[in-house]
Amino acid sequence: MRLIRYVLALLPMLLLLANSSSSDFTKQTTAAAGMTVSPEPAAADPLINAGALFEAWNLEGSGLSRDAFENAAKGYEVLRSRGLLKKDNLLTIIDYSKPSSQKRLFVLDMGNGKILFQSLVAHGRNSGLDYATDFSNSGQSHKSSLGFFITLDTYKGGNGYSLKLKGCEAGINDNAFKRAIVMHGAGYVNENFIRRNGYLGRSHGCPAVPPGLNKKIIDVIKGGSCMFLYYPSKNYISRSKILNT
Repeated sequence: MRLIRYVLALLPMLLLLANSSSSDFTKQTTAAAGMTVSPEPAAADPLINAGALFEAWNLEGSGLSRDAFENAAKGYEVLRSRGLLKKDNLLTIIDYSKPSSQKRLFVLDMGNGKILFQSLVAHGRNSGLDYATDFSNSGQSHKSSLGFFITLDTYKGGNGYSLKLKGCEAGINDNAFKRAIVMHGAGYVNENFIRRNGYLGRSHGCPAVPPGLNKKIIDVIKGGSCMFLYYPSKNYISRSKILNT
């Protein structure tokens, strides 16, 4: 009986040695055959991956800033890892470091880097004229909010077919739903308005897009995808719990 207990106690060690020997044998055999043995991949830094994707997908050529993408990718991965994204293959970035006269909304397929949409998008009237530089989470501010949002469902309201948005960052954009900050189409979001005025029309804080594109964009990104509104604000970046996770 003691012998049996002794053998059972030794069994895990014997199995470990056998597995180790088998692995060594495999490596030796493979090396002898002139084949390369690849080491186990190391855990990658999300920012390094984002930088590599930015280059591989040539996003700079489309006009998207590197900082906007790298911050967006980091937060997207945080939300995805927490199981908060029902549509985790999409990432929408609004790059407010760009003027309103440029197409600064990007919808990316995170599986292959394809830009599904690139469009004009308005900012809040009190956030700035051509550039959005001032942001708020307060009701009636008529300013845009920065940070990470999750797309919800759609409805038809005063601005037609619209997309509800959930702000994910306390004190930064979590009043978006109460403020009725949604994506919708607007007649002041078009090239003719830019030619007449030098800048795009402005909203009450909503990311408004061209009327001819709003339904197409909304139908792709609705229902649980990630949206990131970016501006190189040190205040936002230092306060964002998502980016500092």
